[in-house]
Amino acid sequence: MTPFALDEGALLEWLGQFAWALFRIAGMFMVAPVFGARYIPARIRVALAFASALVLFPLLPAAPAVEPFSLAGIVLALEQVLIGVALGFVLQLVFDAIVIGIQTVSMSMGLGFAVFLDSQNGVQVPVLSQLHLLLAMLLFLSFDGHLMLVQLLADSFRVLPIGAGALNADAFWLVASRGSALFLGALKIALPAATAILIVNLSIGVISRAAPTLNLFAIGLPLTMLVGFLVMFATMPTLQGSLLFLLEQAMLAADRLLLLVS
Repeated sequence: MTPFALDEGALLEWLGQFAWALFRIAGMFMVAPVFGARYIPARIRVALAFASALVLFPLLPAAPAVEPFSLAGIVLALEQVLIGVALGFVLQLVFDAIVIGIQTVSMSMGLGFAVFLDSQNGVQVPVLSQLHLLLAMLLFLSFDGHLMLVQLLADSFRVLPIGAGALNADAFWLVASRGSALFLGALKIALPAATAILIVNLSIGVISRAAPTLNLFAIGLPLTMLVGFLVMFATMPTLQGSLLFLLEQAMLAADRLLLLVS
């Protein structure tokens, strides 16, 4: 009986294809919402990336025959990491827009000093921003957003196979231009409460001119906080629509990013 012979070249090729797919998936999981949160241990993220690579690997198109430990293999691995990070970053901007929008409202209400550690990014944000971020995360999971991320990864390998292209100037410009979408989403979320607080502040200014002896510090801050809370409570149902709109725009931007690279 002929003993089983292991082809070293075929094994290295298989490991290289699996490793390059793992690099793209791990790069996305480093910064993607939910998966890239600081409260998820690094080992768990690595395990999730490895499991996703095992699931997607049989469905991937053939990768170029490049030695994994050669210079070309290292460059190819870095390209896959950058592509994954870019895709995850585009989606993460959706939740950053929510944080910035509510942070603006908190500052206007006088609650800028009430900060809390954001477990998603590891920075301090106002308590109201953290509340809306948690609600957005729960809505994201209820929309099967985690499955959307896996679907985006699978589509990325179909649209942009391994070795078919790298991030070019147009792709970097697209990622940078998503910053405007970040502030646009923040404005969309903060506009109702910020407008109401602005009207209250203008009214307080008029009252201060009419009654200079009135203690505005004892009236203005509680009134501003009350109006801000009421408006935010009334507009809370619109968070779902705003999140869906921002996610849709982010998914379109991710698809366009893949087309630019390819």
